[in-house]
Amino acid sequence: MQIDEMDRALLALLARNARLPVATLARKLGLARTTVQARLDRLETSGVIAGYTLRLGQEARPALRATALVSIEPRTGPAVLARLDSLPQVRSVHTTSGRFDLIVSLEATTTQELDETLDRIGEAKGVRSSESLIHLSTKLDRGA
Repeated sequence: MQIDEMDRALLALLARNARLPVATLARKLGLARTTVQARLDRLETSGVIAGYTLRLGQEARPALRATALVSIEPRTGPAVLARLDSLPQVRSVHTTSGRFDLIVSLEATTTQELDETLDRIGEAKGVRSSESLIHLSTKLDRGA
C-alpha cells in the first residue's frame, strides 16, 4: 500500500496522541473530517495501523528495566523464544546481527525479580551466553 505525506503526517499525530478526535486531526491536517476518517479506515484495513494502545508514564512503569544480549546455539531459536515468551518480565525480543543473536527487553519491579529472570534466561536450553545491561535513566523515548 502506498503511504503519502498526508498519511505520514496523520500517523505522526497519532503517534504522539492516539486519542485525538478525528475532528482535531482534520483541523491540524487541514482536511475534512470525512477525509481523515477515510484515511484512518484505509490505514487500519491495510494493516499500517495495527491497533491503538496505552503507553504508561514513568510513574506507572516497573522500577527496573534492562536489556539482555543473548547468544544462542544453532537451530535452538524456537525453543529459546518459547522460554522467553514464558517469562512475564520479557517485554520484547528482537533478532540481531553480530556477536549476539537476540536483544531482549525486560521490566521488573525488584532487583530480585530481575536477577531471577536473567537467571532463567541464562539457564534456558540453547542459550550459549548472555550479557545484561540495566537501564539507569531515560534520556529520550519516542514511544516506539
